[in-house]
Amino acid sequence: MAISREPILRRCRYLGISPMVMGVSKESNRNPGNGARRKVSEYGTQLKEKQKFKFIYGVLEKPFRHYFELANKMGGKAGDNLVTICESRLDNVVYRMGYALTRREARQLVSHRHFTVNGKRVNIPSYRVKVGDVIALHEGSRDSVKFKDVLEQTNGRMIPLWLESDKENFCAKVVRMPETGDLDFETQTHLIVELYSK
Repeated sequence: MAISREPILRRCRYLGISPMVMGVSKESNRNPGNGARRKVSEYGTQLKEKQKFKFIYGVLEKPFRHYFELANKMGGKAGDNLVTICESRLDNVVYRMGYALTRREARQLVSHRHFTVNGKRVNIPSYRVKVGDVIALHEGSRDSVKFKDVLEQTNGRMIPLWLESDKENFCAKVVRMPETGDLDFETQTHLIVELYSK
């Protein structure tokens, strides 16, 4: 599995996204720039939007291209389908449930077999959940100090409407597929569609 070692705050500054989207609460104290700004071309704008999307979900180019091809074959708008595919990744679901501080951490926790889908352990971060799936913290991990600390820190985090959370049983159920309106960041997926359609 490829590992991204990119500095989060610097990348967030470049892509124009809040570090909060990445689960990072500290802001950079560096001034984002007094330098001369160049006019960005149409291609540059499209590329930046794609880079932003890939960075947020921690997906490399090859799998992201595959997601786009899948989204294109599905009915409806390719951009909305792309959002659904990325949001329904297991590592993202774990992050959205509040069991990880960042998506990077969620990816590691899934890889270490801390979560189950419909009672079966899954260690593939890119596993895509479906409507009706129940994602739960494995029984052996429920008494872990690590998860108790994380749950305390994410207590105020909003659970998206497409997930039905059951904190007492350390699980959540997928009640519908995620949509663009459920995102916790702004996106212009049509730019990604235009970029790949060239």
